[in-house]
Amino acid sequence: MTKVTIWNEYRHELTNPTAASIYPQGIHQVIASGLQAHELSTSTATLDEAEHGLTEEVLQNTDVLIWWGHMAHDEVRDEIVELVYTRVLEGMGLIVLHSGHYSKIFKKLMGTTCALKWREADEKERLWVVDPAHPIAAGIGEFIELEQEEMYGEHFDIPAPDELVFVSWFQGGEIFRSGCTYKRGQGNIFYFRPGHETYPTYHNQDVIRVIANAVKWSAAGKGAAPKYGHVPVPLETL
Repeated sequence: MTKVTIWNEYRHELTNPTAASIYPQGIHQVIASGLQAHELSTSTATLDEAEHGLTEEVLQNTDVLIWWGHMAHDEVRDEIVELVYTRVLEGMGLIVLHSGHYSKIFKKLMGTTCALKWREADEKERLWVVDPAHPIAAGIGEFIELEQEEMYGEHFDIPAPDELVFVSWFQGGEIFRSGCTYKRGQGNIFYFRPGHETYPTYHNQDVIRVIANAVKWSAAGKGAAPKYGHVPVPLETL
């Protein structure tokens, strides 16, 4: 069974009454419960745990890491980011949610600022499936509609995605590349936009289905690990 670790800052739910009312046990626990219904093995980790809950042992036993962060990106220790980065290159899947676009790990893997436009105005978001044959979109119709979300708008300063699965339209008129895949080393990465802490987005079963699909996609076979370094003996002799 695929082993998933859900990492969450877990700060808003402890300080913001609206976030606490929607996610009383934390965003990570709602996502964990949703993924368990999709027959995935889940564990959680949070910022204020020792080593942010992401010890070498935890990461070695993680097939896919899900990342949610927002208000405390700078508090994530650089040495933990390096551990996660190394594991992604080795083949651990990574799913970055919503404001995790500005996390240290996502910016390191993308090599860009990952900046964007944003607005909190209780706007409708419609996530259009633009690659219906992609396994991450399995079981989803033409779109997912969220009655209230935070707006993210272009330009989104990321590298061109390997695959674009979702594009969002917002009630205010903006659009956004909201479901993007990448490969770094042996690791598969998926960025998925929705999930502001003051909206019940992770209670939406289509949103959870996308995350579950992304877990299964990112954990798929990696192929043989490449070999590097000095090669003292040639394949062919003269």
